[in-house]
Amino acid sequence: MSAFDLVFAVFGLLLGLAVAEVLGGFARVLKMKRAAKPVRVGWLTPLLGLFVLLDLTSFWGTAFSMRDQMDASYLTLVVVLVIVGAYHLIASVIFPDEPEQWPDFDEWYDKQNRLVIGGLLALNIIVTIAHAILDGVRPVPDAPDGPAGAVGLAFYLGGAVSVFALLIALLFVHNRRWNVAMLAALSLILLSTSILEDYI
Repeated sequence: MSAFDLVFAVFGLLLGLAVAEVLGGFARVLKMKRAAKPVRVGWLTPLLGLFVLLDLTSFWGTAFSMRDQMDASYLTLVVVLVIVGAYHLIASVIFPDEPEQWPDFDEWYDKQNRLVIGGLLALNIIVTIAHAILDGVRPVPDAPDGPAGAVGLAFYLGGAVSVFALLIALLFVHNRRWNVAMLAALSLILLSTSILEDYI
């Protein structure tokens, strides 16, 4: 077993639980939509759940790309536990545990969104810093440029900056329609930049 295999065993278990939390929230929503008691789900909570799923998937790919730079030290395991544990906690508050008590999910979103968005912003900053530190301490040989070239790299960097800017904006913008638009934009940007990453 390599060092990364050990780290990834802890990482995969906790990250899988975080993904299961979000998918479980979507499952509860589907069940409530078919129940006798009406529930207004709206767009905000599902879009937030979708973005968290995409962010978790992106983080999984980022961790895999750093596999040759990780060791199996206690410090590495603690850092992984903190990051992935925080993702799990964030994922657990996206949807209410008892949705029948929240006839309008937009109200739940209003109460939880800053915790979720602030947590995601902090985690993405931590992961970016950790990646930069690993690149400095344990650099890997530069890979040849992909087919997207410099233009693709510019779009990728612009998308990454846009994700951070939109996360910060969501902490301060209270208008629900703007929140829907920004969450949809975040998901599209993260999905496109994550796919583009393989070609730069």
